[in-house]
Amino acid sequence: MKRLLALFAALAALAAPALANAGLASISFSPVPVSGERTLASSPGPFDLVGFRWHGSGSVQFSVRVAGGRFGPWLDAITEGEDLPDAGSREASASRGWRLGNPTWVGPSTGIRYRLTGAVRDLRASFVRSPESRIPLRAVAAAGAPAIVPRSAWGADESIRRNQPAYAASVQFAIVHHTAGPNAYSPAQAAAIMRGIQLYHVKSNGWNDIGYNFLVDRYGTVYEGRFGGIDRNVVGAHALGFNTGAVGVALIGTFESSSPPPEAEAALERLLAWRLDIAHVDPLSTLNVISGGSERYPAGLPVFLRAISGHRDTGQTSCPGDILYSRLGAIAGATRAIGLPKIFDPKVTGAIGKSVSFRARLSGPVPWTVTVTDGLGQEVATGSGQGPTVDWDWDASLVVLTGARWRIAAGTATPVVGSLGKTTTPPTGGPLAITGLAADPETISPNDDGVAESATITYTTTAAATITATLLDTTGAVLAELQPATRQPAGEHTVAFDGLGQPDGNYTIAIVATSATGVQVTQQLQVRVSRTLGSVTLDPAVFTPNGDGKADELRLSFQLASPATVKLRVLRNGVWVATPFIGPLDVGLQTIAWNGSKRVGSAPDGEYSAIIDATDMFGTTSVSLPFLKDIRAPSVKVLTRFPAVWVSEAATVTIRVNGSLRRRIADGPGPIRLDGIKRIRTLVVVARDAAGNTSVLRLP
Repeated sequence: MKRLLALFAALAALAAPALANAGLASISFSPVPVSGERTLASSPGPFDLVGFRWHGSGSVQFSVRVAGGRFGPWLDAITEGEDLPDAGSREASASRGWRLGNPTWVGPSTGIRYRLTGAVRDLRASFVRSPESRIPLRAVAAAGAPAIVPRSAWGADESIRRNQPAYAASVQFAIVHHTAGPNAYSPAQAAAIMRGIQLYHVKSNGWNDIGYNFLVDRYGTVYEGRFGGIDRNVVGAHALGFNTGAVGVALIGTFESSSPPPEAEAALERLLAWRLDIAHVDPLSTLNVISGGSERYPAGLPVFLRAISGHRDTGQTSCPGDILYSRLGAIAGATRAIGLPKIFDPKVTGAIGKSVSFRARLSGPVPWTVTVTDGLGQEVATGSGQGPTVDWDWDASLVVLTGARWRIAAGTATPVVGSLGKTTTPPTGGPLAITGLAADPETISPNDDGVAESATITYTTTAAATITATLLDTTGAVLAELQPATRQPAGEHTVAFDGLGQPDGNYTIAIVATSATGVQVTQQLQVRVSRTLGSVTLDPAVFTPNGDGKADELRLSFQLASPATVKLRVLRNGVWVATPFIGPLDVGLQTIAWNGSKRVGSAPDGEYSAIIDATDMFGTTSVSLPFLKDIRAPSVKVLTRFPAVWVSEAATVTIRVNGSLRRRIADGPGPIRLDGIKRIRTLVVVARDAAGNTSVLRLP
């Protein structure tokens, strides 16, 4: 799978060379005078696709005059307000506050008129001219993927893309959409629709690129959507609050009252079968997804979804239409049956020097193997079995390795690969390459608050080379030399990046390696400098929301150097518990309080993490601080056979027994012996835990 992106790109370059620099689509904008319920017809020039944006709660209808003909029927400017980038992202800022009408393909048209209902102001129309292409489309298939028309073939305009693509850690589910346009179009018009949607999403909505990851037309042709790699976890702009970790697929057309053609449904199933298979997601599974904030689900709320969900499952929308939505269960079943066997939900826990467990579900009872290799590719351990699950434990307690690679295979299923500890590419015997380029952390905040002041850039070279490291701005211009040309052996290396002297913004670090024979390879990494969030403190570290007026609130204080959208999340063992605050805040010292409540009831006692996310124009900076919630007082009882006092948790214990005073520190639950006491006549025990909760026991 690692070679899929490069192979696909190479094949894509051959697919339609005449469209490599396609300037086939254009866009124009026009404010619409709002005067009464109906406006006069206008002639903006030839156009094929139209969309609207406006302020107000009203609705808009329009009618177009086809080329050389009369005005057609009135159409709704459908507002799919949930077809958006995630709230707080830089991509979302351009369309914030507007009601957005979906782009509607109308075919060659020369005039338009409008009809308004309710409160509509600042109405603006976007007209896209996207003529049919006479160049036949060519789809390519690579490394197990279905046939997909690459961006170069349908004529994506790469010159209008904004920013680098964002990637999620994994794909966990798919969201199915429809584009809410006409169902009757030719194959050439389908490509024109693709170009029109991309231009509208970028130039009218202000997004980085087309919002969907993939699109499927009525003929069963699959199109590559958003830039970034068909097998990579590209974050789209198709489902507000649920873009990260999702792959968005839109069927071109409207399926409220008509069924998708069998060719389109079959292509959707093949696409989802491949894309979910390489993510090792069971198409029939369900999961809880934490909402990033949509009109239907507030931020921080866990939402129960199917692995193949419809857009209406995450937002207040009718998408993907009643008929297509009713078919999703059958589509999921057919998707799971394609390309068996499959490996689902792989989990590897443990570490070298301990026991390592390998677990996974299989689509059926088949033979499976787990193989562990060292950095040189030599086999270290292997396990095998047959059945519906992978279940193998590797005793690595006596293994001496800095790192290892593992592979789970089951017949012809797409294997799962991963690593344990630090692994390196073999230092000799292969061509020069740079691997494992990473930054820790990816966002630095050089504001002298002692948190994330600098980053360590780590990378591995496969052969001896002369290395340079430079800092680039968003245009690719060199800003600073982080490391001058230095001869280094093969292996892992590090470079420091402190961001000093650089303003807040997004940057690229370029690592260039040159071999003794002049072979040169380059790897680049995106980093960010943000001084927006600083001096984050939490008080108290242990809080007791029991209404006694002491430590009843957890208070997080922080400085904002510039306005930002701030979100406070509370997690326990990595699982969402509550989102006490989300909203815009201004410059200066800010404080957010939490009283321990959650959506239903209150959070139980235990260890938690408070995570502050501050999103400015460049991205999101996060700081995590641990704390303890404790409202229960220690439990105390007498063990008469020692005699002894038993305490339920760590506490400071003051004991007066038979008139004698003694103090003890209990490190955890357990007994405290009363040495020298044979019989208890009088006893007073006061136990106080770290949160100040106190219990008293008296005898008699």
